[in-house]
Amino acid sequence: MKREPFWNQGSENIHHRILTWSELRSRSMPPKTWRTKRLLPDWIRRSRSCVSGGNASLNRDWKVCRRDTDEAARLAFPPGVVVAINALACELPAELDLPLSRLSMADIRRETIRRGLVASIGKTTLWRWLSEDAIRPWYHRTWIFPRDPQFAEKAGRILDLYEGLWEGAPLHPADCVLSTDEKTSIQARRRQHPTSPPAPGRLRRVEHEYERKGAWAYLAAWDVRQAKIFGRCDQTTGIVPFHRLVEQVMGQEPYRSAPRVFWIMDNGSSHRGERSDERIQDQWDNIVPVHTPVHASWLNQVEVYFSVVQRKVLTPNDFDSLAAVEDRLLRFQEHYESAAKPFQWKFTRQDLVRLLARIKAVECRQEVAT
Repeated sequence: MKREPFWNQGSENIHHRILTWSELRSRSMPPKTWRTKRLLPDWIRRSRSCVSGGNASLNRDWKVCRRDTDEAARLAFPPGVVVAINALACELPAELDLPLSRLSMADIRRETIRRGLVASIGKTTLWRWLSEDAIRPWYHRTWIFPRDPQFAEKAGRILDLYEGLWEGAPLHPADCVLSTDEKTSIQARRRQHPTSPPAPGRLRRVEHEYERKGAWAYLAAWDVRQAKIFGRCDQTTGIVPFHRLVEQVMGQEPYRSAPRVFWIMDNGSSHRGERSDERIQDQWDNIVPVHTPVHASWLNQVEVYFSVVQRKVLTPNDFDSLAAVEDRLLRFQEHYESAAKPFQWKFTRQDLVRLLARIKAVECRQEVAT
């Protein structure tokens, strides 16, 4: 006869089974006991030590504890102290009469106590207050204020070219846009001892002392729309080396027969002023020279390529001769171009307007302060 499953049996049978299982049996083993060990502090849930006594999920407990800790810190230090310390961190060391170039967290803490703002304070508290307002006085960045009276107009034309526009109209599909510049004084440094390759647990080793074997000037032109690079090495920069580069590019298709070839260049001595524009346009009537404003090399896309060359070709600098430098640079052009794509330039004319407005506001504040 087939037995019914346990869950299909009557309630009387279930009651009988419960009583049977609950009886004391002589064969039952004595319960084993272990000494309870105290959990490590890191294993204890933060809700057990919270002021609020919350015992929900771990994430909620952590937020409650963090809120309680921050609240306790705010109660310990009046808001005026926080504002005063943040203002102190935003001052230049010279204004504080300190013989420093920049402030560290320890310097801010020491100056805070010396001024009597607080009797004692921890670095963690200071770090939390400064990080809330993204104040990091130990960092700096270089900056050049625009001083070209036509900065917006000149920079706007270049940004329009990167977006495929010229004087408000779209570029012709056959138009070309080239960005050109020179990277000067590329030295060939022959190390006193051979460079050793990396090994497990050991970095690549490059000898510190070297012998100079000469230097190149690297002239290059970057095709903004087609992601092509043209370059050459010369003994020096100047009008003649620059015209050699122009001839190298314009002597081949599609640039020779293109309707317009825009050459974006800075105001270096090799290609500065109206006379320079006339020289290249007399030889190539489809060239349209476009000059960047003064101190605006960041608008020239070829500088992005030069940064790649510096990282991937010239660092570390270990060459036996100038010929080795030239060979590496020219072969890298082919290597880079085989997988290159146009740069995704995201800075637009609208971004330029906002940037110049912020710079103008800074200049006005400085004039008021002086």
